[in-house]
Amino acid sequence: MEFSCKEFKVGKCQGQKLVDGETMPLVLQPPEADKADIDSLLLALKTNRDWFEQLIIKNSAVLLRGFDVKNAQEFNDIVEAFGWDDIRYIGPAPRTHVYERVWTANEGPLSEFIYYHHEMVLITESPKTLLLYCEVPPPEGGETPFVPSFRVTERMLEEFPEAVEEMDAKGLQYSFTALSKNDTSSMRGRGWEDAFGTSDRAEAERRAKALGMDLEWQPNGAVKTVLGPRALTRVFEGRKGRRMWFNTVVGMHGKELSSARMADGTEIPEKVVKRCEEIIEEESIQFKWEKGDVLFFDNMALLHGRRPSLPPRRVLVATCK
Repeated sequence: MEFSCKEFKVGKCQGQKLVDGETMPLVLQPPEADKADIDSLLLALKTNRDWFEQLIIKNSAVLLRGFDVKNAQEFNDIVEAFGWDDIRYIGPAPRTHVYERVWTANEGPLSEFIYYHHEMVLITESPKTLLLYCEVPPPEGGETPFVPSFRVTERMLEEFPEAVEEMDAKGLQYSFTALSKNDTSSMRGRGWEDAFGTSDRAEAERRAKALGMDLEWQPNGAVKTVLGPRALTRVFEGRKGRRMWFNTVVGMHGKELSSARMADGTEIPEKVVKRCEEIIEEESIQFKWEKGDVLFFDNMALLHGRRPSLPPRRVLVATCK
């Protein structure tokens, strides 16, 4: 699909990469100075909705820059312009509801690196599209790096074909232990009561089962979640048959409060995990946030994370089916 839309012009940003013929992220700017207001942007998005949705899948990451998006309310208007269904976040990251469909991104310490992941990859239903809005850009660091997932699969198959196919055939099992209450001193500090939206254990178990996970209650009030089997790679419709590295092996293998192994209990070789971590970093793409930026991710195609940052930094998020 060639770029053709009079309501946007193509821009550039530092850190862009050309991946398999596609620019990531594709930067779209106002065509004229008097078209940078939120009303013009919303009209352009609604008028060109189908085209824009195809663009997200084609380029995997689309960055709206130079539009005067002032706050969470206007960001929410952008989210609503597409008519996408909302999907409630389930995961370990501590977050706060801001406005309607808008939440804070991970509120864990800015000094920590959030490892690359597909949003809600452990849950049976993941968001199709992830939207991020930069309300307060960080003075240093704080980038949101992302990785074309198919490139990780390609390179892992080149170096560890037998291990990759074994993991894909057997599937993966993950575990994660959550406290009862939120702990914002940890980037994995979301409590199970907040995650499941209830303090009733029986109701939490019902909701967990619907999401494809089992719960094991701990003496201290914490709960261990067990998920699996889960796929190592997946192929999604409309994405050139690419085999996506749709897992969180590196993010959970041997990490605090979590584990990742093959579904039959077989351990994943440490050298495979370590090399995968290196490959993901080698394939990463990042840009510097600017105030008012709105970033669209194809969550089926991209892993993303967060670099350590100096405060202040405020990036808001919405997740859509």
